[in-house]
Amino acid sequence: MNTSLKAALFATCLSFASPSAFCGGRVSGTIDGSMDKYTQGAVVYLKGIPGKIRPKTATIQQKNLQFTPHVIAVPVGSTVSFINRDKVNHDIYSADSTKVLDINTSKPGIYKKEVFDKAGVVNLLCTIHAEMSGYIVVIDSNYSAVTGADGKFSITNVPPGSYEVAVWSEKLKPLDKTMVTVKDGKNSRVVVTLGK
Repeated sequence: MNTSLKAALFATCLSFASPSAFCGGRVSGTIDGSMDKYTQGAVVYLKGIPGKIRPKTATIQQKNLQFTPHVIAVPVGSTVSFINRDKVNHDIYSADSTKVLDINTSKPGIYKKEVFDKAGVVNLLCTIHAEMSGYIVVIDSNYSAVTGADGKFSITNVPPGSYEVAVWSEKLKPLDKTMVTVKDGKNSRVVVTLGK
């Protein structure tokens, strides 16, 4: 079966599948790091999968003097909404080249929206409350996950093929290049080791 026919069949599978149906394969695994604190909230994504990047929408709240969630991953072109759920004013600031942000003081309950059209990492800060920090990881991939408290992740509906497993962590870096081979209807497990 040629590549274009495989892609067409996979797209058909996605468009007609119910939420409980299974298409493609799954990549799951664990982040193993020298500092357990930073195996949580790591972004794991697959590189090299052909196809158009599909932007999505996401929301980050400023709540209890925190950015919640602390880390999100979105494909390039995605829109992120920010909302202040606290009873005090906040702002949102970033000087990162991926996306410079300088959103003025946001009163409680106010929404702001921004489009993230360049791959990279955006460190969110509040200049009013220096202890607040969060991250938006903008990726050239439709296939990603953020690790839980146990350092585990799962990426579903992955087209069959061999891909690089890329990882971003707030403090750690992958020690080696990790590859994974995905097969239809199968779960491929990987362990990615991070260090300083």
